[in-house]
Amino acid sequence: MTRTKATAVGFVAVLLWALLALLTVGSAPTPPLLLNAICFTIGGTLGLIWTMRTGGLGQLREVSWKVYAFGSVGLFGYHALYFSALRLAPAAEAGLIAYLWPLLIVLFSGLLPGERLRPGHMVGAVLGFAGAAAIITGGSGGFQLAFLPGYILALLCALTWSGYSVLSRLLGSAPTSSVAVFCVITAIASWGLHFAVEETVWPQGTLGWASTLLLGLGPVGLAFYVWDIGVKQGDIQMLGTSSYAAPLLSTLVLVLAGVAEPSWALALSAALITAGAAIAAKSG
Repeated sequence: MTRTKATAVGFVAVLLWALLALLTVGSAPTPPLLLNAICFTIGGTLGLIWTMRTGGLGQLREVSWKVYAFGSVGLFGYHALYFSALRLAPAAEAGLIAYLWPLLIVLFSGLLPGERLRPGHMVGAVLGFAGAAAIITGGSGGFQLAFLPGYILALLCALTWSGYSVLSRLLGSAPTSSVAVFCVITAIASWGLHFAVEETVWPQGTLGWASTLLLGLGPVGLAFYVWDIGVKQGDIQMLGTSSYAAPLLSTLVLVLAGVAEPSWALALSAALITAGAAIAAKSG
């Protein structure tokens, strides 16, 4: 696969992640852990089929259990928190806070040995967190306490994924096929925890099942595999830059679908979070 083709494959993940919030809304009222379980069962099954067809099963034996454990915790934590956040707060606002992770990755990377934070990193941080603050305070609508738990979970979601992404560098590389194992382990953990702490509410009607199946096939399935191919074989800088468009694309999709009301406050928050991540990354 050429570098240009691999980059294009990786960009598919950004487009799929832009649909994550919309499909999560469509899957309501399925509880977060059950949604996690269904989606990762689909994503893991597809991954194992792909791994078998490409002859990658042998590679899985060479991967350390530490990598499997770390990868599974990252996937489980991020999505369980994300799905929970969007059940407790408006999708557009909670989704934007969760999309602080590109900015946080840049900031956390500056704390690694041999790295340092630069002025541009701090400017980006101020812009990004200003965007998040505008959401939490409610903009012109004022602060709404009822949504605060969802916003906190969205922030924890961003911290989880950014921390996972930065710390994963310390574990070394793993084959793309290992993502299938991450998904399977995440699915098993989600099923167990769901039956232990949640009431079972299956997706409702055609919209609910379609949204859930598309989540498992796309943003929680195919996206991880094509992103892994892109960052390993394509232009990682171009892909990193393109990922900053995800908050804007996600918000635009929600507005066009009628899930979120268009407003200047929402547009400003999206612009600040996106610009903050882009400026911080450019300073690296």
